[in-house]
Parts: sequence; structure tokens; C-alpha cells
Amino acid sequence: MSDAASQDSTQKEFEDLFENAPCGYLTMLPNGRILRANAQLAAWMGYSAEQITSRRLHDLLTVGTRLFYETNFAPQLSLGDTCEEMSLDLKTASGEIMAVSASARVRKTSDGQAAVIRIALFKSAERRRYERQLVDARAKILEQARATQGLLANERETAELREQFIAVLGHDLRNPLAAVSGGIRLLRRDMSAERRDKLYGLLESSIARMASLIDNVLDFARGRLGAGIPLDLKTDVMLGSLLDQVVAELRLNYLDRKIESQFDLPGPIRCDPTRMSQLVSNLLGNALTHGAETEAVRIHANVSDEILVIWIANGGEPIPAAAIERLFHPFFRGEVRSSQQGLGLGLHIASEIAKAHGGTLEVASTKEETRFTFRMPIAAEN
Repeated sequence: MSDAASQDSTQKEFEDLFENAPCGYLTMLPNGRILRANAQLAAWMGYSAEQITSRRLHDLLTVGTRLFYETNFAPQLSLGDTCEEMSLDLKTASGEIMAVSASARVRKTSDGQAAVIRIALFKSAERRRYERQLVDARAKILEQARATQGLLANERETAELREQFIAVLGHDLRNPLAAVSGGIRLLRRDMSAERRDKLYGLLESSIARMASLIDNVLDFARGRLGAGIPLDLKTDVMLGSLLDQVVAELRLNYLDRKIESQFDLPGPIRCDPTRMSQLVSNLLGNALTHGAETEAVRIHANVSDEILVIWIANGGEPIPAAAIERLFHPFFRGEVRSSQQGLGLGLHIASEIAKAHGGTLEVASTKEETRFTFRMPIAAEN
């Protein structure tokens, strides 16, 4: 066989391996633009390979996965050469969710610049399906045991929440943990001080996210067990200073965003300072995440007729009415914004903190603004 024929045969074998590999495979530019996708991935997704080509990987991800991709997966690739076993959820052409494990490697030019990113995708739905099957089996047993006692509806709701809890917690904690693991591997390599500082920031962000998820889970568990959100109301609090601190912390996390604050709280107020910080931080973080990036987020607090009023407003597209009805429900992460993240417990816990203080938390959303308003009577406490 001639050299030309041999090379042609080898090229055909590599082409066949690429197209019909037992995994999805794609190549993309450093900016996320897909250059090529193999036939296997196209078949899984329900698209043609041409329909996938030239799109961004971000566009193929589910709403809940996009933020993780932008804040963990992509930054790790920019800091190192590889990224291994990251959990991603793809949205197929039919709207179904496909769970995959992604491993990527960066091919660089001779001067060390990223040229092409190669990503292998392996289906990982079996483990999640097994977890769901266990939940379903348990739910069926509960339904049979409670049907005659008039508790069927409550047990069904509990089973559904448990299923959501397992699926969402497993996904959301696994991703920042994978980011920490990948970051530690990168720290073992020689790198510049600038790249090391960026990596430290990524690790700190992932650890903070895990800590926040765990805190939300514990608060949710207390509420489901009937204990409610515990409060410490032993002292009066200078709430204006506390709110200034919350705003300052979030300004550090969102350096490119503008936060306008106005507080008229001259006297102390009886409340739990830790829980109040948590409530305001959840609401302000939600506004920064989902609000229009070109518009300022506004927070205002005052006392009127012995009612403490704190409202937080942001611009951007209004929240659909159907979503507002479930906005404070646990695990609700409907596709209201492309950057939705986390367990879907932040607004639920904020509403529970409001109730624990004897107050209310309401939301109104129009084309002009989305505003969350917390109201709490203070006469009884002061």
C-alpha cells in the first residue's frame, strides 16, 4: 500500500472514530463557539451536526447549568489545560434534559495561547435515575401506608420534595466540589502569581457557594420538621449599619454592578441580626443575579406608622404571573432567567424569615421594575 493510500485509510479510521465514538465529542473555540460536533452527540441531542456547529455550548445547556458553566467550567479551562468529570445538563431538541459528565482538554498554540478546546461528553443519567427510582419506590410505600389515614396528599408532596431535594442537591453540590477538586490539581502546577490569584478566587467562590447551599438546606430541614426558622430576639439592632454591611459585601462580589441604597432608620429595632442579614442578602443577591445588568439595583429601608419596610428593586424583564405564584415555594427554579442557580431555596427561606419575624414578603413585577417588599410591625418589640 502506498504512503498516500495508507494516510487516506488512517484518516478514514480517525473520522469514523470521531463520528461514532461511544461518547459525545465536540471541539470549540475559547469563546465557547462550537466548531464541530460528532454524530453521536447530534443523535443524542436530536439535532443534526450542522445545527450544533457554530452555536455556543452555553446555548445547549439547561438554565440551571449555565451559571456553573460560566463561573466554574469555563474559568478552569482558562486557568489550566484540563477539566475533568464536570456535571452538566444538556437540553435536547425535544426539550428533554440529558445529564452528562464532561471532560475537556485545551490544545494550545506554540506560544501558549488556547486554540481549540476538545470536550468528551458521557451520559450519566443512570445514577440519577437510580436515585429517582429509590425515591419513587419509597413514595409508593408511603402512599399505600397512608391512603387509609387520609394523609395521601401530604405524603405525595413530601415524596416529591424529597425527589427534588436529592436531584438538585446532588447536582448543585457536586459541581462546586468538582471545581474545588480541579482547582487543587491546578495548584500543584507551576503558574504565574496572577493565574494563582484567579484560581484562589475561583476556589473561594466555590467554597462559599457550598457553604451557602448547606446553610439553606439546614434551614429548610428545620422548617419541614416543624421547628421553623429559629430567631435570636434578645437585643435591639441598629439595622441601618447592618444593611450597610450587607450592601458593602455584595458590592465586592458584583464589582461591575451599581447598588443604590437609602436607609432612614434612626433608632434600634428588635430583630434577629443574622437572619435579617440573610433575608436582605438573599433578596439583594437575587436582584443582582436576575436584574438587567445595565440598570442599578435599589434598596430602601424606613419605618412608617411603626412598620419596618425594606424593599429591593431591579430592572429587566418582568417575572411571569405563573412564576410569581410559585416564587416562594421550595426548590422552585422555573425558567424565569437564564442564570438561575442553586437549590431554589433562597427566596423560600427569605419568606420564612419574614414570617418568623411576624412580617410579610411580597413581590410585584412590571416592565418597569421587579420589587420585593418586606414589612414587619415593630411596635410590639420596641
